[in-house]
Amino acid sequence: MRRKSPVAAADGGHVAPASNAARRGGPRWLYLHGFASGPDSAKGTRLAAHFAERGISLARLDLRQPSMEHLRLSAMIAHVRAAVGDAADRAVVFGSSLGGLAAARLAEDDARVCALVLLAPAFRIVERWRARLGGSEWEAWRRDGYLETKDHANGGMARVDFGFAEDAEIVDARGGGWPDVRVPTLVIHGTRDDVVPVSGSRAWARGKRHVRLVEVDDDHELIASLERISEEADRHLAGFMCDPSETRNCEQHPCKA
Repeated sequence: MRRKSPVAAADGGHVAPASNAARRGGPRWLYLHGFASGPDSAKGTRLAAHFAERGISLARLDLRQPSMEHLRLSAMIAHVRAAVGDAADRAVVFGSSLGGLAAARLAEDDARVCALVLLAPAFRIVERWRARLGGSEWEAWRRDGYLETKDHANGGMARVDFGFAEDAEIVDARGGGWPDVRVPTLVIHGTRDDVVPVSGSRAWARGKRHVRLVEVDDDHELIASLERISEEADRHLAGFMCDPSETRNCEQHPCKA
């Protein structure tokens, strides 16, 4: 069987090989892309390469679950939950936009998630989509069953059925649309983001000592901020990047089971 590269995308429910630290008791590292994106997104590939230089495998999951046309937030979360592994496994999870929302919703009820890095997380997604589309377009989506959208992964256009909105509204209703996350969380959000305004991250982070919000002069894609994202993630996750089975300083490893 051909062995996958440590930074290869993971799909079909399979996860790329774990890093040495993960194999010896450390957490798995997972990256969740955004809406209509894919495992080979610019942020995902750059972050995977960055952490590969540090001996860490960042598995890039395919969140087009069960498909792009019939996308469901609940299926995305279930896919990530399976990728974390067994009951004794732990995970550090990165999430971009819709992937950030999925990561946060997973973390609020899965104790195996021990740290988050959220990039422009798409909090309160249905509320924002309804406002952005307007009443007539929203009702047309409901009536016709499908919405045409740009496919950032494959180019061209794709369509998403209205079941995505119905499912997301149910999943994201808990906490009034605000995930109840209790693990150390880094949020990086662009102040020029016109897709998911930074005001949402500000509201969610306010008063949470375990959440650190870093605002950057960038748009929703955060491409111009990739170096800053890597630096901030290194700082946030420094305690998770050692091998708890070999390093004495890791005796209190925050993700050690």
